[in-house]
Amino acid sequence: MIEVREQDGQVSFQVRVQPGARRNEIGGEWQGALRIRITEPARDDLANLALRRLLASRLKVPLGAVRIATGERSRTKRVEVSGVNATQVYAMAAPSAGKIDHAAD
Repeated sequence: MIEVREQDGQVSFQVRVQPGARRNEIGGEWQGALRIRITEPARDDLANLALRRLLASRLKVPLGAVRIATGERSRTKRVEVSGVNATQVYAMAAPSAGKIDHAAD
């Protein structure tokens, strides 16, 4: 299960990113992290920006509310999001959540 920490109006959780995927999608839980596939390549911070956009879109928060706290150069990252709660993060990982996000493609 994904470990989500809530504190001072923000949540923190780990993501496992697969850059260069065929489409942007959230693939559920993987070893305690939220698995996310991103079409952008892992260069020039493109994948990180696409990750932030996808999470902001899914959680319905502004892009500025999503921050990569650790792991900017790693596939495993800790993300902090302001203005949401743990329930919203867990809902993204649910199989029935509709994994593909065409808005972020």
